[in-house]
Amino acid sequence: MAKITKIENLADGLGRRFLSDAQLQPGSAFVAQGWERRFTADEQRAKEAVELYCQLGYEVRTEPVLPEEMPTDCQDCRTVVSVYFQTIYTRKRASSS
Repeated sequence: MAKITKIENLADGLGRRFLSDAQLQPGSAFVAQGWERRFTADEQRAKEAVELYCQLGYEVRTEPVLPEEMPTDCQDCRTVVSVYFQTIYTRKRASSS
């Protein structure tokens, strides 16, 4: 017999994040330099985001996802994320006055 899952039960986990709040915080060196962590994305989405943020007037940098930012329960997941994903940081461009 097929198991029936109520839609309400499916939505319960959708609001949870993969990373904890502590894992989402940029390093203090980045914060001191005015960088704000935006999100982590695969290579293609990161490229699109960099272009968009540049068009909006931001300085943009991408950094590899650090191992300590990922849960330890799946080594294969950690490997894939570290190879194919980047974390995007932005900051306002300094005014050229």
